[in-house]
Amino acid sequence: MSGIIGKKVGMTSLFNEEGKNIPCTVIQAGPCSVLQVRTIENDGYVGFQLGFDDKSEKNVGKALAGHFKKAGSTPKAKLVEFHHGFDHLKVGDEVKVNLFNEGEYVDVTGTSKGKGFQGVVKRHNFGGVMQQTHGQHNRLRAPGSIGAGSDPSRVFKGMRMAGRMGGKQVTVQNLQVLKVDEEQNLLVVKGAVPGAKNSYVIIRRWN
Repeated sequence: MSGIIGKKVGMTSLFNEEGKNIPCTVIQAGPCSVLQVRTIENDGYVGFQLGFDDKSEKNVGKALAGHFKKAGSTPKAKLVEFHHGFDHLKVGDEVKVNLFNEGEYVDVTGTSKGKGFQGVVKRHNFGGVMQQTHGQHNRLRAPGSIGAGSDPSRVFKGMRMAGRMGGKQVTVQNLQVLKVDEEQNLLVVKGAVPGAKNSYVIIRRWN
C-alpha cells in the first residue's frame, strides 16, 4: 500500500455527468520528499519515510535537524513511513499527487475534531428520557440507569457514559478520487474526511 501526506483544504461540491451534486473534500496532497529508505539489511524491513510541509529550522531539535540535513532536505512538519509501493524511490526523490488516478478508491486517515466533554446523547447517540414522566424535571438528556444496586455493587467497565469526545485517529475507507490537479497538487475525493481545515491527513492507495 503506497500513499502520500496531505493537508485538508476544505469541502466543496461537484456535479457529475447526471447532474447530481456530490459533496467532496479538497486535499493538498504533496509534494512529499523521501527522507529515508529502510532496508532489510539495515533495519530488518522495507520502508520509505516521507516528509511534507516545510517547517522553520528554529523549531526543529538537533537530532531531527541532522536527519533532514543527511537527507538533503529542508525541515518538514509531518513525517510518515510507508512500507510498500515505493520500490523505485531513493532518498531525495519526490512523491507527487500524480501517484493517484481519477476514479480509483483511497483510504484517508486523519485526527477527528476534538469536541471536549460531551454527554451521552451527543457522544453515544442516546435518545434521552424524552418524556418528563414520574416526576422527572430537567432530565431530557440524562443517561438513565447505569447498573443494578447491591448486586454487583459496581459499574461494569466499558459502560457508555459521558466523557471526552473526538480528537482520535480516524480512517475513512473507499473514498473515490474525483479529480487530480497536478499543477496545484490538489486531490478531490468524494465525501467527508476526518479533521479540521489545515489538519494533516494520510492518503493511502491499494497497489
